[in-house]
Amino acid sequence: MLSTAFYVGAALLLLGTVLPLVRIGGDGVMRRIALFFSMLALLVFISFSVFILYTNQQVYLAPYGIAPGLVLSFRIDRLAAFFILLISVVALSASIYSVQYIGHWHGEKRKNILTGLMNLFIAAMLFVVSSANMFAFLFFWEIMSMSSFALVLFEYEKPETRKAGLFYFIMTQLSTLFLTAGFLGLNAVTGSFAIQPADIGTGAAGVVFLALFVGFGIKAGVIPFHKWLPYAHTASPSNISALMSGVMIKVAIYGLMRFTLTVLQPETWWGVLILVAGTLSAILGVIYALKEHDIKRLLAYHSIENIGIILIGFGAYIIFTNNNLPDIAMLCLLGSLFHVLNHAVFKSLLFLTAGSVVYRTGERNIEDMGGLVKRMPYTALFFLVGAVSISGLPPFNGFVSELMIFTALLQSYALVDPFMKVLMLSSLAILALTSALASACFVKAFGITFLAAPRSDNAKNAKEVGKYMLLGPMILAFLCMSLGIFSYQIFAGAGYVLPIPDLLLIGSFLAAAYVLAWFVLKNVSSSAERMGETWGCGILTQTGRNEYTASGYSQPIVRIFSSIYRTKEVREATYFDESKSLFVQGSAEIHLVKFFEEALYLPIARLVNSLSEKVSRLQNWNLDTYLAYVFIAAVLIMVYVGWFI
Repeated sequence: MLSTAFYVGAALLLLGTVLPLVRIGGDGVMRRIALFFSMLALLVFISFSVFILYTNQQVYLAPYGIAPGLVLSFRIDRLAAFFILLISVVALSASIYSVQYIGHWHGEKRKNILTGLMNLFIAAMLFVVSSANMFAFLFFWEIMSMSSFALVLFEYEKPETRKAGLFYFIMTQLSTLFLTAGFLGLNAVTGSFAIQPADIGTGAAGVVFLALFVGFGIKAGVIPFHKWLPYAHTASPSNISALMSGVMIKVAIYGLMRFTLTVLQPETWWGVLILVAGTLSAILGVIYALKEHDIKRLLAYHSIENIGIILIGFGAYIIFTNNNLPDIAMLCLLGSLFHVLNHAVFKSLLFLTAGSVVYRTGERNIEDMGGLVKRMPYTALFFLVGAVSISGLPPFNGFVSELMIFTALLQSYALVDPFMKVLMLSSLAILALTSALASACFVKAFGITFLAAPRSDNAKNAKEVGKYMLLGPMILAFLCMSLGIFSYQIFAGAGYVLPIPDLLLIGSFLAAAYVLAWFVLKNVSSSAERMGETWGCGILTQTGRNEYTASGYSQPIVRIFSSIYRTKEVREATYFDESKSLFVQGSAEIHLVKFFEEALYLPIARLVNSLSEKVSRLQNWNLDTYLAYVFIAAVLIMVYVGWFI
């Protein structure tokens, strides 16, 4: 029965991939049918995963052989079912949203391609987390990578999109390269491609782990492998940005957890590496987000931040486990997994609502927005729910998962090793700073985007989006509230008694207090109204340009973290005479140095380019030269084989 449900869901998604390319009926008919099939498939996968999580069953699907030793097979346990659930929920909301969102693109062919590739992308992610062997994992991983690459390049006519596509292609292929190296290393030691516990030596396990950590870290956007993420998420259509940020980078987290927990036996230094990488990603991600005014790029940097929070919990789990503190370790792991789910929900919500804003205003720079709370009230409300959730404020879901990780790190005094105590407490302090900066960033994002008066004609003329573009975010906003308010009940129902507050009880008291305050004010306060214009420092007419700006809001924080931003001030001035006593005209600009791009990526790119030029000189199109190369290679192979024989 469960196997049938999986096959039915997979078939419906694949139908949703093919159907948009079949042009039958009126414009958009097959596209809408394809989206309906994808929604139906995702509902099947949601039911399938919930049943497995509830019953703790394992489902094994018969393999399909491609070549000797290379088979496609699936095994779904609770960990895989958890990730299938979050992928399906986010993808369902994005599919509903896409019914109207895709329609605004020009050209029926482009719309159909976007729909088909989106369904293929969703199917590939589901198949990756369901894979029972490394060949199947890598096969569907590459389909996921290439379909998402095509989606990043959807608006390929734009130069910035082509740059984003180049970044993404290079980094995603590097990810595949490192994963292939790790899988081949496991196969060389164990003689099998099955994803199952492997008893290998400490040294070999460490090398395999490093290869897998880099491979999965690139796809997850872990610093310093993150540079592709702000480019790709910004260039993609907003429904695809929601899928990439909400769930694709979580597929990489699944891979890291799957191989670290079920295949290898993690050592303490692995946990230290993951914890340090997570801490750096969390703090640098939010710091870089604070300087951004492009709403989609801002959200992309927050994905790096939240991947860091997830890795902090996971790294701490390994450290506590290897120090014989299983209860604290379990709290870390549950907090990390819960944050995986929470981030998938609120980040996809934020990308979808940001996409609605861009859809109606044609702007991505929040400095050109403002006043949208009156023009797009439902979108503003849903964005606010996502902003409160990602800021870790109660009673929404982000608060609970961050609190679980905070609570676990606070118990690091139980560790014996002084170095580990200092490391954990340092990570705790940085995580607290990260949460505070995230709240500050979303005060800017929501306030500058939705409040005050419009700063441009596009914002002034904006109007609310259609019902389908509201329904998708509404589902996610409801989950943000439900996963927070009912978090205690959810974990208690799963058999976990955790040191977290009952937000349902607290929320009930707060709701009662708000209702009481509203009732008192309504019946006691005066109903008389007084209207007056805010004093404008002597300026008689106020415009949107007189408002607080995102640049002004961020300036103190940019100055505080100037050593990280590496700001450069460029001034040009023209004077009337050589003594420079009379100023005529001038300009001043502040540039933020792209540290990782300029100090890490570009030097490597220049080195590879230089080596490529030298190698290309060997290709002189002379047959005798190529025959000499073949002869030398054959001799070297015979010497190599003879050495081992």
